[in-house]
Amino acid sequence: MTKMDATSLPFMKMHGLGNDFVVIDRRGGGPGVTSALAKALGDRHRGVGFDQLAVIETDAGADARLTFFNADGSESAACGNATRCIARHLMDETGAEALTLRTERGLLAARDAGAGLTSVNMGTPLLDWREVPLGQEADTLHLPIDGDPVATGMGNPHCTFFVDDVEAVDLETRGAETEHHPLFPERTNVQFASLIGPDRLRMRVWERGVGVTLASGSSSCAVAVAAARRGITGRVVTVALDGGNIAVDWRDDGVWMTGPTAHVFSGVLTPDFLGAL
Repeated sequence: MTKMDATSLPFMKMHGLGNDFVVIDRRGGGPGVTSALAKALGDRHRGVGFDQLAVIETDAGADARLTFFNADGSESAACGNATRCIARHLMDETGAEALTLRTERGLLAARDAGAGLTSVNMGTPLLDWREVPLGQEADTLHLPIDGDPVATGMGNPHCTFFVDDVEAVDLETRGAETEHHPLFPERTNVQFASLIGPDRLRMRVWERGVGVTLASGSSSCAVAVAAARRGITGRVVTVALDGGNIAVDWRDDGVWMTGPTAHVFSGVLTPDFLGAL
């Protein structure tokens, strides 16, 4: 394997409700980010550790362009909490109260929601089986999988199970099994959710390429959409995750997600670390 240019590389560590990210800002140039670098950085013992890696780059038609990698080095088209964290960073940097970010999902609008909260429109949910995508024609509201889950595309695929008690679910076993179900050719994020109050859902998540995470923005959007489609809730819900609460509002213009963000620290990857890749 060709070694990376052995120069230091700055990064930021951020999280949204414990869903944590390494963010690399390439707007000023610097080494490109590869799957090998993402996988090495994602190692919580020998790297920095994260659920997703996000890369910021310039874009002629938006305030910035974002690309995402999972902890196993695979790419992801969407990452809601990372998008919110970076939107907050850029708004603090520029003083703007609203901006647009380009992702593989398309142009996403973000805004300051006040009280330290940041909102991002994650776009219109994809409900047709081809768009999720599924490997064969199926009713996305009632998948032919034990447990009768719902499939939703949010730029990445999601499989949502509604259960009586999410705490009783063996998340690691069932999450891993469902991630690799043959109905999902690109693998899938997996959620288990329970109704715990009017328009309030308790949800736990298994993210493809990562595993169990404390929170997931795109998963929260997918669960809210699935619950509304099933008639379990309305379109405005609070999703209670292991790491805290996210507000989701499925509107005509897309699924808006609002929650807190945190910039924990900034650091620099050393030439030794980069040169070993």
